[in-house]
Amino acid sequence: MDVTQPQAVLGTMDFGTRVAPDRAFAILDAFVAGGGVWLDTANCYAFWTDPDGVGGASERVIGAWLRSRPGMRDAVRIATKVRHNPLVPHSPETAEGLSAHAVHAGAEGSLRRLGVDHVDLLWAHAEDRTVPLEETVDASGALVAKGAVLRIGAANHAAWRVERARSLARERGVEPWTSLQLRHSLAQPRPLTPLAEGGHRMLTPDDLDLARSEGLAVWSYTSLLWGSYVRADKPLPSTYDHPGTTRVLAVLEDVANELSATRNQVVLAWLMHQGIDPIVGASRVDQVEEALAARGTRLTDAHMARFAEAR
Repeated sequence: MDVTQPQAVLGTMDFGTRVAPDRAFAILDAFVAGGGVWLDTANCYAFWTDPDGVGGASERVIGAWLRSRPGMRDAVRIATKVRHNPLVPHSPETAEGLSAHAVHAGAEGSLRRLGVDHVDLLWAHAEDRTVPLEETVDASGALVAKGAVLRIGAANHAAWRVERARSLARERGVEPWTSLQLRHSLAQPRPLTPLAEGGHRMLTPDDLDLARSEGLAVWSYTSLLWGSYVRADKPLPSTYDHPGTTRVLAVLEDVANELSATRNQVVLAWLMHQGIDPIVGASRVDQVEEALAARGTRLTDAHMARFAEAR
C-alpha cells in the first residue's frame, strides 16, 4: 500500500484485555495480509479493563506477535502514545505527564514491551499544561535525535498548542510535531454539548486548517462511533440526538446502497476523501477486512456535498 495515501489504521486498544492474544494475532495477520500498515496503540492501553490497573497489555501483545512473525517488523509501522499510564495501579489521577522524565520513561517502557528498537510515531496522548511546552518539545525531539522515535505527533491537543510546539521546535533545532490525532466521524454530537468520554477532543476546522497549511498528517479516532452506524444494539449516545444526525444517517444509507458498500465503509471513505487516516478498532477478523475494503469505496464531490449539506 502507498502509505502516503489516507488509509485505515488498526486500533489495538483492547488487545490483551477484551481481545485475547490469539484473536489479536489473527486480527493482526489479517490486517497485514489485506495491505494494512499502521498499528496504533498506547502505553496506557487498557488500564481501565486490565485487572492489574495499569497499561501495557496492548503493547505486549503486539510485541509477542512480532516475535512470532519473523520479518513482520519491516511490514508494519507502529504508533504508540505517552501521557496517560497510571503510575499507581487503578489510580488514573496518578497518570504520567509530559515532563522530560515521563516522556523518556514512557517511550523506553513502550520499546521494551514492543520488543523493538524504535517506533515510527510517538504521540503525546493529551496536553499537560503543568509542564512547560519547551520541556516536552525538547524531550520528544531528543528521542528522534537518538533514533528511538521517527516522528512525533500530538493527540487531543488544541491547534494553537501544536503550532506553538512546532515554533518552539524550530527555534530549538529539534524535530517538530508532524501529526494530529483527534476524534472525528461523519455523525457529530450536538454543538457545545460535553462528551461523556473524558479527555476526548473533537477535530475542528482549525485543526484541519493547520494540518493542510503545514502538511501535517491527521488521524481520527472513534471513527466508527463504537459500531453504532451498523449495530442496533449500540445506539448513538444522547449527545448525537439532533436533526443533523437524522439527516446524515439518511444520506449515509442512500450512498451505501448506491455504492453497494457498508455504512462503515462509506464513513471510512468519507474520512479518507478528506485526507484523514481513520483508526479502526477491531475485535474480529471480518471487521478488519471490511475496513480495508473501504479503499475501494470511491466518493465523488457530489457525495461529499450531500453529506456536508446534511451535517
